[in-house]
Amino acid sequence: MNLQEALLNAVATYGVVAIFVSVFISSIGLPLPSSFLLIVAGSFVASGDLQFWPVVIAAVTAAILGDHAGYMIGWLGGPKIAAKISQRFNAVMLLKKAETASHKWGGASIFFSRWLITALGPPLNLTSGFTRYALLRFSLWDVAGELLWVVLYVQVGRLFSARVAEISDALGDFTYVLLGIVAVIIIGYQLFKTLRKPNGKAE
Repeated sequence: MNLQEALLNAVATYGVVAIFVSVFISSIGLPLPSSFLLIVAGSFVASGDLQFWPVVIAAVTAAILGDHAGYMIGWLGGPKIAAKISQRFNAVMLLKKAETASHKWGGASIFFSRWLITALGPPLNLTSGFTRYALLRFSLWDVAGELLWVVLYVQVGRLFSARVAEISDALGDFTYVLLGIVAVIIIGYQLFKTLRKPNGKAE
């Protein structure tokens, strides 16, 4: 039995409890396919075995608690502890990318790492902690991003419940499609602002 099958059986047996525990663990940094788990949960919602709002509340709460646990580990342990944790899970490069994203994008990097570039989520929690990023700001970006992540993936599972396995195989491509959509929106917005200015000149 592979990990995805084990998660499927856990959700079928324990429902929202399995969702809560799995999402919490993955948010701290353990390598669990939590996005796949939410799609599975969505398929169970579609079949009537689970209810939408309990799934959303359990997953969002678990994700936020796990993210804040990572933040506090970074806050209390500092860069050395973050580096050791990253080495333990072969995520040294991810930690470096998280630091770069944090310096470049600030709170936006927290938001997008919750639902779009999810591999950077746990390293960014550590980074936000040991760089003393304001807890209130971290929490606001975190809640917004996690809520979007959970609702988005549960809804995908609901809409395509008969093809959950195929969706999970294409999950990486799905993420990059979303990234492309976001990029187009950002570029289009910047172009729109530029065209609205007199003579098309930037401010």
